[in-house]
Amino acid sequence: MLRESPDEVMKRIGTRGQDIDLGDILGKEKERRDLLGEVERLKCERNLVSKRIGEQKKRGEDTESERERMKEVSTRIKELDLKIKGCEEEISRELLIIPNIPHSSVPTGTDEVDNVEVRRWGILPCFGFEPRSHEDIGERLNILDFRRGTKITGTKFVLYNGFGARLERGLINFMLDLHTREHGYREVFPPFIVNRDSMVGTGQLPKFEDDLFKLKGEESYYLIPTGEVPLTNIHKDEIIPIEDLPIYYAAYTPCFRREAGSHGKDTTGLIRQHQFDKVELVKLVEPDSSYEELASLLKDAEEVLKRLNLHYRVVNLCTGDIGFCAAKTYDIEVWLPSQKTYREISSCSNFEAFQARRARIRYKKAPKSKPEYLHTLNGSGLAAGRLMVALLENYQEEDGSVTIPEVLRPYVDGVDKITNNR
Repeated sequence: MLRESPDEVMKRIGTRGQDIDLGDILGKEKERRDLLGEVERLKCERNLVSKRIGEQKKRGEDTESERERMKEVSTRIKELDLKIKGCEEEISRELLIIPNIPHSSVPTGTDEVDNVEVRRWGILPCFGFEPRSHEDIGERLNILDFRRGTKITGTKFVLYNGFGARLERGLINFMLDLHTREHGYREVFPPFIVNRDSMVGTGQLPKFEDDLFKLKGEESYYLIPTGEVPLTNIHKDEIIPIEDLPIYYAAYTPCFRREAGSHGKDTTGLIRQHQFDKVELVKLVEPDSSYEELASLLKDAEEVLKRLNLHYRVVNLCTGDIGFCAAKTYDIEVWLPSQKTYREISSCSNFEAFQARRARIRYKKAPKSKPEYLHTLNGSGLAAGRLMVALLENYQEEDGSVTIPEVLRPYVDGVDKITNNR
């Protein structure tokens, strides 16, 4: 695509607000192809010379000059192979920092201001008192302890205490049950540490190295920033039979992010933590159905908020706000009364073949057909910490207690209200 339509690629990626120069890559690619052409010519010559040497030997003729030529050709081929390898490595490094091409249905824009609202669900809550923040509520009820979380580790860490820990666990189990029992996802419990190749496969590396927690040691291991990484890489380097598609995975994972570049944003509370819990949804599907699958994925994530009766809206992210790997993204934003605004609680994205190409995940339409790249999708279903924020703020009472939504009560031992006594 880059070779055949460089101007179109630069134009479409340019809508992200990024100035992409393909000159170096295309120059290196031309050099690589020229070198390959020379190698092929030399290999052909080597085969002809080898054949002549065989014929000369049969006739008892001197083959010294032909042997010298063979040595020269072989030496040149080795030199060219090294140059080709160098070109390919440079091209690969450059390709890994080029973002995905936005889908044609993505609105053009600069930042979140240009995102397009798709729909709203539920009723905007109305309080007869000034609603408190989740930090205030959690600390008054002794279920969130930010001071001790900071003491144990540092800033942007929290200790869930007593019923807070039970509620977090209940939210995770509720979401997993919903997605596996009703939405058709297969639950997995993946490693929370992955290797560098897995991070490259899903697009976190090399672009977002500063956002990651890398472990010290001989191995290049990282704490996962999202469950998308281990779930997508389950099928890294595999060719999947078409009868096994689509594949739906759901998993609970803790997630770890440095949040580099977010200094000054959400310095208190659960909105932006270095460690947080999430239920992740991942799909591996045929390309022809991937946008239908995106709509279905979005619906599955929305259902969590509907069951909990939390007011939210869905927005179609513009080209300047979609993630590096995404071809299209919908954000689900839940209403937070204390901030009087909507805050993201889930991003549902179609990456098309972007991640599949990097992670070498392919499928076959028929047993003897050529392998093709499939499409990958993922979405939070949902982020448990932000869901905790939404529950505490939207279900707070004037006396400081918090009502538990009925659908969630079986997951918290039947408790219907959090009070100061719990």
